[in-house]
Amino acid sequence: MAESESHKFGLGNRETWWADPPRGRDGGGPDKVRWPVFSIVFTLPFLIPITKSLLATHPVTPTVVVLWVLVYGYAASYAFFPMVFDHGRPARFTYGIGMLVLGLTVVTAVHANPFVMLYGTAVMVFLVAPVWVVVLDGAALVVASGILLLTGRFANDYGDLITVASVTLAMFFMSSLIRAVRHLEQANKEIATLAVANERERLARDLHDLLGHSLTTITVKAGLARRVLESAGDIPRAVEEIREVESLTRSALSDVRATVSANREVSLSVELVGARAALRAAEIDADLPHAVDNVRPEFQNPFGYVLREAVTNVLRHSGAKRVRVRLGGNWLEVEDDGRATEVVQGNGLRGLGERLEAVGGTLRTSVRSGGGLLVRAEIPQPEPRAATSAVRAEPAGGLA
Repeated sequence: MAESESHKFGLGNRETWWADPPRGRDGGGPDKVRWPVFSIVFTLPFLIPITKSLLATHPVTPTVVVLWVLVYGYAASYAFFPMVFDHGRPARFTYGIGMLVLGLTVVTAVHANPFVMLYGTAVMVFLVAPVWVVVLDGAALVVASGILLLTGRFANDYGDLITVASVTLAMFFMSSLIRAVRHLEQANKEIATLAVANERERLARDLHDLLGHSLTTITVKAGLARRVLESAGDIPRAVEEIREVESLTRSALSDVRATVSANREVSLSVELVGARAALRAAEIDADLPHAVDNVRPEFQNPFGYVLREAVTNVLRHSGAKRVRVRLGGNWLEVEDDGRATEVVQGNGLRGLGERLEAVGGTLRTSVRSGGGLLVRAEIPQPEPRAATSAVRAEPAGGLA
C-alpha cells in the first residue's frame, strides 16, 4: 500500500496513538439500551456492601446523603457512559476524568475497596485515545495508592489495586485490538472501492479502444462499399467490403465479451493486419512493417493498443494521405501527414498513457513540422542479468 494511503487509513503512523477510541459498528460505542441493564450485574458487588454500611448509619445526616449521591452517582455514570460516545472529544475527556475523580472520592470518603476504581479506569479506556488512557488511568492509580498509604490501608488493599491495574491493562490491549480491527475494516472498504474504480476505468478504457477502432473501421468500409456502388456499380467488390464489415462486427462483439470478462489479449501482428486493411479502405497510403519479430514479446501487447488507437485517430481526425509505422525492440512510432497543428489529449491518448505507465513506459505525441502527428511509445529495456562466470581453481604446483 502506498504511504499516502496508509496514512489515510491510520495505519503505520504515530497519529494512531492519538486517535479517537474504537467505536461500535454504528459509530456509537456500546449499546445504549442493553448496557445500562448489564451494568447492574457489574456494579452490584460494589453497591451491596456500601449500601448496607450506609443503611446502618444513624442518624441520617447531610454527609450521609452526600455519600449516597456519590456512590449511586458513580454507579449511574458507569451505566450510562455509552451516551457520551456520540459527543466530541472534550465531552468524553470531561466525562472520563469525572468518573476517575468520583471513584477516588468514593475510595476516600466511604473507605470503599480500591477495586471500585475499575469502573472509572475501564470507562476511560473506551472513551479516550490510548495515550491519554496511560496518562490518566496511571495517574488515578498512583493517587489511589497515595490515599491507601495515608489512610493506613495500603498493606491490606494493595492486592486489589494491583488487580485493578491488571484488568485495566487487559482492557487497554483489548481496546487497541478493536482499534486495529476497525482500521483494517476501513482499509478493506477503501481497497474494495479503489478496486471497483480501477476495474471501471479498465473497462471504460478497453471499450473505448476496442469500439472506437472497430466502429471507425466499419464506418470506413461501409462508406467504401457505398461509394463503389454509387460510382462504379462494382457489386462483387461492394459485397466483399460488406462481408468484411460483417466479419469486423462479429470480431468486435467477440472482443467486447472478452473485454467484459477481462480475458482479452491484443496481438501486435493482428493489429498490424487490421491497420493495413482499415487504411487501405480509407484510401490512405500505409507504410507498415511486414513483421513484428524485432519487437520484444512482452512489449507487443501494449504496442498493439498504441497502434490501434493511433490508427483510429488517423482515420477519424487527421485527414492524412500517408501513414508510416516503425517498430523497434522497445519502441513504436506512428507518423501521419495530416492537418493537425497541435496535440489534443483526448480519452484515447490519455488511456494509452495510463497503459504504458502501468508497464513503466512513456507515450510522447508531437506535431510534425509539415503538419500531422508523431506518436512514439517507448518502454525501457529490462535490466540485463549479471553474467556469472565460474572460475575453476587449478591446483598449485607443476605436473606430478
